[in-house]
Amino acid sequence: MAAPKAPAMNWGNATLLILGILVLPLAWLLHNLENSEAGTSLSDRMSQDIHELREMYRTLNKSCFILGASGETGKVLLEEVLKSQLFSKVTLISRRKLTFEDAMYENVIQEIVDFEKLDDYSSAFQGHDVGFCCLGTTRGKAGVEGFIRVDYDYVLKSAQLAKAGGCTHFTLQSSKGADKSSSMLYPKIKGQVEAAVEELNFDRYSIFRPGVLMCDRQESRPMEWMARKVLVPVAYMFPMTITIPVLVVAKAMLNNVVLPFDKKIELFHNKDVHEMGKLGETKMK
Repeated sequence: MAAPKAPAMNWGNATLLILGILVLPLAWLLHNLENSEAGTSLSDRMSQDIHELREMYRTLNKSCFILGASGETGKVLLEEVLKSQLFSKVTLISRRKLTFEDAMYENVIQEIVDFEKLDDYSSAFQGHDVGFCCLGTTRGKAGVEGFIRVDYDYVLKSAQLAKAGGCTHFTLQSSKGADKSSSMLYPKIKGQVEAAVEELNFDRYSIFRPGVLMCDRQESRPMEWMARKVLVPVAYMFPMTITIPVLVVAKAMLNNVVLPFDKKIELFHNKDVHEMGKLGETKMK
């Protein structure tokens, strides 16, 4: 009787596992560095009951808009915004109309704009108290010029119109490592747009710098897919260091809206976003 054959080795998965293990020492180093990053202090703010703060905020009759609601973070943020019922009016500003099947979305207002001619659509940005900006693309998808146009030009122009339209709190999804002085394109543009929006002088400006977003993208981004696979063991060993689930980012943005603040400009690194996104998990309303 022939001996049973051993299962064939999946070399692709094995390679990703080995790479993930090799990344662990780097993750440990980044973990220690991140603990020393200077962001916005959260301890006092997060000591308050998030559920009471939500209830109070609902009575304020605030409105919001979301840019980038078709993206991975934006679509999850939209769902969380609607579930929370924090806002009396929710508006999506996008280049095409989005379709939804759930009745939860029936009262969502959609403003369709041409991002190349945003001045012609200034009315779409008027009358909102809070703005969430999750716009973004990649160099691989849009090329260098396309990436700069979306992640800098579209973001900044939208922020300008939002400020002129009465928005008092602007939340920007940036990226871990954003640095306007960087020699690398991606972090440089992210850092430059952060600084440019800061110059608009919003009453409150919240910058989120999440790490690698853990999600299953609908669009094809092979390098990001590989990075997420490699970082699975890192996420397990050091969950707040390099990676973060998009749901946590969305919840953090929403929780931050109701938290008290004493600075006009707030900067949240990956660890901060993790902590803020998990507020009230055991007693969700």
